[in-house]
Amino acid sequence: MACNVPVREAPFPFLRAEISHTIDKRGTRLREDEEPPLNVDQIQGNILAGFNKDSQVLLFLKIDDPRQFKRWLQTVVPFIATTEEVLQFNRLFKAIRSRRGVEARTVMATWLNIAFSFEGLKKLDPQQTELFTDEAFRQGLAKRSLLLNDPHDKKDEGFQKNWVIGGEGNEPDLVFIVASDSPHDLALAVVNLESSINAGANVNGALIRSGASVIFEQSGATLPDPLRGHEHFGFLDGVSQPGIKGTAGKGGELITPKQNPTDPTQGKPGRDRLWPGEFVFGYPGQDSKNAEKKGVHVREGPSWSHNGSFLVFRRLRQDVGAFHAFLKQQGDGLSLGPELFGAKCVGRWASGAPIERAPDTDNPAMSRDDCANNAFGFQQPTNPKPPTKPGQCKDNFPGSLAKADLVGAICPFAGHIRKAYPRDDVSSSNSKQHVPNEANTETHRLLRRGVPFGTPFDPTVIPDDGNRGLLFLAYQTSIVDQFEFVIRNFVNNPDFKDPGSGHDPILGQSNENHRRDRFFKVRLKNGVEQSIRLEKDFVIPTGGGYYFAPSIDALRQLSEVIPPSRKAK
Repeated sequence: MACNVPVREAPFPFLRAEISHTIDKRGTRLREDEEPPLNVDQIQGNILAGFNKDSQVLLFLKIDDPRQFKRWLQTVVPFIATTEEVLQFNRLFKAIRSRRGVEARTVMATWLNIAFSFEGLKKLDPQQTELFTDEAFRQGLAKRSLLLNDPHDKKDEGFQKNWVIGGEGNEPDLVFIVASDSPHDLALAVVNLESSINAGANVNGALIRSGASVIFEQSGATLPDPLRGHEHFGFLDGVSQPGIKGTAGKGGELITPKQNPTDPTQGKPGRDRLWPGEFVFGYPGQDSKNAEKKGVHVREGPSWSHNGSFLVFRRLRQDVGAFHAFLKQQGDGLSLGPELFGAKCVGRWASGAPIERAPDTDNPAMSRDDCANNAFGFQQPTNPKPPTKPGQCKDNFPGSLAKADLVGAICPFAGHIRKAYPRDDVSSSNSKQHVPNEANTETHRLLRRGVPFGTPFDPTVIPDDGNRGLLFLAYQTSIVDQFEFVIRNFVNNPDFKDPGSGHDPILGQSNENHRRDRFFKVRLKNGVEQSIRLEKDFVIPTGGGYYFAPSIDALRQLSEVIPPSRKAK
């Protein structure tokens, strides 16, 4: 049976890199340094390739005995999935799917990744860990919760000390991410991992204790049909992801193939390919003034930070009933209807079709077409060109092209996707809150790897336990300038992109005047702008943490009984 969910990873059949060359005046052939080779055998697999698995478990641990843990970690490192392994699996999976025309379960995999908190790394290598410069990572999410406008009332579910994991006094040292195509295989992998943690690892007849204990376990899974690929509010998730410049090793395939015939710098239309230093340490990052110009190499303090990445985790409970009641009340009151009003709030219809290209009615066919569902800007209209090379995208919706939306008539300035990723937006005022240019915006992108948790909302079940939401996971090389910047300066800022634009109605939070009140502005068909008050949070933080996902070599160094920083002396 064919899968109707759009595919968001690099497509088959791109198996070789496209290497750019230039010719100088003497006729010498020169290779441009525009596709840096990445150490895909060192970078953990969920960072650049993404696990894309239906079933996942997050295991949070405390390190009780660092010396024991180091010896035990040596037994785990060989099982940490790399980007190289995940890319090879994805290539085989896509080749089979391409030939058969359906998504068959012929090949399946179970992956394991690991990431450490600042305090967890200090237990393994205190000297090098102190060299981390990202202030958010050093302090941890719990201490910075109020900077994100999380609830401040100690009685509130979202107050950080009430979190199920990650609040003060309940902060893990590390997290394991276990992901699988099969719930059965996932359960087996988790049992084996927990057995090793609790009872120790058997190596050549010797039992090696883990020196650690599990303090929390969180399951996540893709929602069942018809919500497959959607989050609990019912909207298709994970549509807009940044692409990555670079190749899988020297002379290898492009991490993100160039498929937009209109813009050869992009992957699929609307998917900008960014320099890898935005997401993995040790590589060139973005230039904030010129998106195509290579920026400086992005580094962190520790000697072993190369090929690593920061991981942000947020456990976000969703109040689905309240959100849909809000959509119905406001949608009917504004004569838009709940479906169109919801599309205005999110920037996409529930199917995933962008409102910029489907302004009046949903277009489910477009939502399933990754060559069209992200092909739009806010300042410039889309003008697609036909493909000129095999594998390039063809726009199958020439009658539904996106127009320039300078005043937010189609997608409000505070619409979720416009707040979280303003694309080519600029301010129409002289406000200090404006976006200087699209190149600057690209320095604040995230690689999102989230997965839902909990069962789908059933309006017939009363009372509803409300225990459902999103396990938000995102990789970057600056928590301050990427995740926190987006939340503080875009999502929560009512004066972005222009003064009085409003809050993101999905993720936006406010503690102004010790109240949670927010507002959202929508422009009606008659041109009148309506301000809507939001008194209730539809998304509540109930857990989280800031982590670092080291490279394979770094994990080996960290597992040495004598830390590398001390050994060097």
